[in-house]
Amino acid sequence: MKRNWTLDELIDQFTFLPQELTLLGNKSGETRIGFAVLYKFFQNEARFPYKKTEVPKSVVEFIAKQIDIDPILFDQYQWDNRSATYHRKQIREYFEFRPFEQEELEQLIDWIQEELLSENIDLDWVKEQVLVKLRAIQMEPPTPDRLIRFLRSIIHQFEEKFFESTYSQLSIMSINRMNHLIHLWTETNDDVVSDEEALTFRELISDPGRVGVDTLMQEIQKLRSIQQLEIPLDLFKDVSPKILKKYRQRAISEDIRELRRHPEPIRYTLLSIFLWCRSREIIDNLVELLTQIIHKIGARAEKKVEKEMLQDLKKVNGKHALLFRMAEKALEYPEGIVREVLYPVVNEQTLEDLVKEMKHSGPVFRQKVYTMMRSSYSSHYRKMVPAILKAIEFRSNNDLHQPVIEALELLKKYAGTSYRFYEGTENIPILGVVKNALMDTVLDKEENRINRINYEICVLQTLRDKLRCKEVWIVGADRYRNPEEDLPSDFDTRRQEHYQALKQPLDAEEFVNTLRKRMTKALAQLDSGLSSNSKVKILTKGSGWISLSPLEPQTEPRHLSLIKNEIIKRWPMTSLLDMLKEADLQVGFTNLFKTVGTRETLDRETIQKRLILCLYGLGTNAGLKRLSAGDHGVNYKDLLYIRRKFIHKENLRLAISQVVNAILQHRIQDIWGEGTTSCASDSKKFGAWDQNLMTEWHIRYRGRGVMIYWHVEKNSTCVYSQLKSCSSSEVAAMMDGLLKHMTDMTIEKNYVDTHGQSEIAFAFCHLLNFQLMPRFKGIHKKKLYRPDIGMKDAFSNLTPILTRPIQWELIKQQYDQMVKYATALRLGTAETEAILKRFTKNNSHPTYRALAELGKAIKTIFLCEYLHSEEIRREIQEGLNVVENWNSANSFIFYGKGGEIQTNQLEDQEIAVLSLHLLQNSLVLINTLMIQEVLLENNKQLLQKLEPEDYRALTPLIYSHVNPYGTFQLNMNQRLPLRNITA
Repeated sequence: MKRNWTLDELIDQFTFLPQELTLLGNKSGETRIGFAVLYKFFQNEARFPYKKTEVPKSVVEFIAKQIDIDPILFDQYQWDNRSATYHRKQIREYFEFRPFEQEELEQLIDWIQEELLSENIDLDWVKEQVLVKLRAIQMEPPTPDRLIRFLRSIIHQFEEKFFESTYSQLSIMSINRMNHLIHLWTETNDDVVSDEEALTFRELISDPGRVGVDTLMQEIQKLRSIQQLEIPLDLFKDVSPKILKKYRQRAISEDIRELRRHPEPIRYTLLSIFLWCRSREIIDNLVELLTQIIHKIGARAEKKVEKEMLQDLKKVNGKHALLFRMAEKALEYPEGIVREVLYPVVNEQTLEDLVKEMKHSGPVFRQKVYTMMRSSYSSHYRKMVPAILKAIEFRSNNDLHQPVIEALELLKKYAGTSYRFYEGTENIPILGVVKNALMDTVLDKEENRINRINYEICVLQTLRDKLRCKEVWIVGADRYRNPEEDLPSDFDTRRQEHYQALKQPLDAEEFVNTLRKRMTKALAQLDSGLSSNSKVKILTKGSGWISLSPLEPQTEPRHLSLIKNEIIKRWPMTSLLDMLKEADLQVGFTNLFKTVGTRETLDRETIQKRLILCLYGLGTNAGLKRLSAGDHGVNYKDLLYIRRKFIHKENLRLAISQVVNAILQHRIQDIWGEGTTSCASDSKKFGAWDQNLMTEWHIRYRGRGVMIYWHVEKNSTCVYSQLKSCSSSEVAAMMDGLLKHMTDMTIEKNYVDTHGQSEIAFAFCHLLNFQLMPRFKGIHKKKLYRPDIGMKDAFSNLTPILTRPIQWELIKQQYDQMVKYATALRLGTAETEAILKRFTKNNSHPTYRALAELGKAIKTIFLCEYLHSEEIRREIQEGLNVVENWNSANSFIFYGKGGEIQTNQLEDQEIAVLSLHLLQNSLVLINTLMIQEVLLENNKQLLQKLEPEDYRALTPLIYSHVNPYGTFQLNMNQRLPLRNITA
């Protein structure tokens, strides 16, 4: 049972109804309070407490007050005597529960193996699901130790069966080749080099380097090494991704000699899972490399041509006015001499500059770019095409895009030949492959045949577009797999359940009518309120212009400095390492870090201490070697072992969610306000090594790096974070955080800036019951859509910015498909970005067009509310300011190595980011307790001084009293002096 309860929760969960009070009968004294506590605990948890300390003091006091008895008497209640046994029996019979019996629990084995273990074998998760099941069948669960032993036995049996089944499906050839691979990994470097096809284990697990043909060829070599093992493609097709991820992590964390000591079924199953998963990752990386190289060919050609042009070009300003004056003079004096008629209007030099500029734009510019692309492709990049076509297999589910697949087969057929043109008898796909603007470059007019090199460039450019929107997919890939696999397979059979989960009506007509009414109401409200809205003006200039006055600055808080000074006085230069330790002692998040192995040989106290040191070294970017030099008795190898065996993404996310939940529970409403259902999200650039696919050059911030996307609620607690490249979609990152944060916080609103929104984002957020609230950069250019046809004269004040009506019929036709994709996002059957890639502007998919229409309707409603209400605009601005404040603290904590992520391994980068997230949230937790202690003691004198402006600006993300540097000392027995004044 949780430890902290609000008054509303106590009233809701622990109030005795009149008929329940009759159960107390003539019980008195400690018997009365003991029975009452047991009754309410069982009603809540479907079990009895194992010891008195399980029941929070606040619960005992609330129950005692209702039955008019002293809560101290609960301490005198005998836990194991005859009366307590009878009380349990009486309560059990009242709720129609039966006591636990081993025979009945064993009947659940089939259900556990078929329903639970096929999805996840994590012990804690299975235990939670079994307890839910026992409650449903009204059986009291066994003691925790007994249940854990029982479940471990079942999981062990399931794993043995799984290992044996997988081992039996592997051919002798595959096993021998895996043995050969393991043998090469354990030999000396000289022996490894002698085998041309062999790769070291480190090379096989390493991420791709910088984008280029050499990197692509290295990835192809990795894929070939795995493909030669002949592991069946469908070997793990029906195995849960969570199970595969667990075993893959275990295989990577084990030393190769440790792996060889396993029995054969375990050894070859772990190896097979690792290699099978790795092949899918490599294929995804190959596709990423291919698309980036294709883009790079064109981008470099354009850059080079533009550079050459700038050396020879002087831009002519006011071209249209000059051309008008020239045409006017030519008409006025048609028989005149050029020098006499035109030169007085436009001088000779200006005419020369104008001619040069026109030559270097339009078709001439495109032709130069294409010539440059052809040159670089034929001399360098072309060698990658045969290798990539041989390594991976492209497919498409849409007949419209089959010409692309046929074109790829043609490229594969002619690979390695020296023909300049395709043979005249070949069926060469043109429609849907070659763009109209490039037809002249592909068709050689002299020979009247298709030029191979030019055609290949066109095929690759079209392939890139189709891969990005997943109209073309790859056999054996993960992110680029068959898009039909992204959708929930049980949607048709469980349609009503999925609609209810999204809180959307089954009838498309009802959905559309509700939306149409909302849209009409919002437009009418904005239209009627414009006359009294001094901050918003609708102008007729251009094609319609929205004029929005900026928000007025708010009053500066006057008393926050008093709080900060008091904190500095009480806890001067508090070690950030001690704050992380104190957060763990308060919350116990290190208990969530489980080994990826089969057992833990170290005691938990030792693991806890080393985990705190590792997390601090990773979260500050100081590194494990720097931490090992501290005064704590732990060396570098010890920390490295903990890092390898215990710290991975899933554990870190669980720890973060537990710290977030603790912050939410510890907050006192009088100080921080009521619980919020809104958060703001934005990204920040971090410098990073660039020999990988994630790091990119940032156009706006300059320099190479990666982006970290944060979701932060109003009191500066970050509920979710993720690593992304500089050019990847912020919309996908925004939706990921809303769907995957795993905390107790209920998010209903999300504030974003312009980059975090789109029409597709508005549509999906509406279907998923989130309210997207962006701050627009170019608000003056926005348009509002009409709710229906025949409303041309409605909303007269908004006429300059109104455009066409929404196509409701398209939404009705695709409503079921839209809900299907929203369900896929909710259930996480595929990555959010993989699903959103299908819905881009280059796509003519009918579901995309319907989503775009839905997004236009939702965006129109939001824009009307945004323009009508200054409170909404201020709410969004304040939310985004909180994210900016969070970003400002990143550099204070992540100070090591100049704040640059110095690794090219994607997983290591993600772990560094998540460790920073955990460390910063731990700082927020301890600061929350410190602020509450400062404000609520000494008769709340300081609290009474606070004004509304102070409460508005109060944040636990302060660090003037924190010291992240110096000698790293860690004493687990020494605590920070905190009184723990919580909710």
